[in-house]
Amino acid sequence: MSKSDEFAASDVSRFLTTFILMFILWIMLTWNFDWQEILVGAVFSAIVSAVTYKRFTRVGLKSLHPKKTLYLLFVYLPFFIKEMIKANLDVAYRALHPKMPVKPGIVETKVGLKSDLGKMFVANSITMTPGTIAMDQRGDRIYVHWIYVRDPTVEGATKMIPWVFEKKLRKVFE
Repeated sequence: MSKSDEFAASDVSRFLTTFILMFILWIMLTWNFDWQEILVGAVFSAIVSAVTYKRFTRVGLKSLHPKKTLYLLFVYLPFFIKEMIKANLDVAYRALHPKMPVKPGIVETKVGLKSDLGKMFVANSITMTPGTIAMDQRGDRIYVHWIYVRDPTVEGATKMIPWVFEKKLRKVFE
């Protein structure tokens, strides 16, 4: 048994985690609470979960700990929304400014989180924030296209891009 296998959850736990998250995503995307819509969402969530659960998670229901989930909803989500508003205003300023002050480039950043899910949250947070796109992730590095490169060094770019999200996500993923 490999080291990664000894920490892996059961297939049932992994399937249920995937199902719960897919079903929540369905509800969020449709925002329709008719019983037919909920039934269709449950069926499609079950089908998607049956096909993808082995690639979706290794830790299973343990990743849906209520304390971590509440932290994501009530601490990280408002923080992320604030960061997204700031980034939207910055991009709007750059688009509307007569001289359009942009200095685009690709920077290498470093993420300190060890879990793949944590790295994914950081990369998705970067991508969903206007002005930055996480292009690739390899090991502890995330390559980001940045609309205005303020610091091209790994250390400088890390402090300005992923660290903003990572410091909040540490409480969930470590």
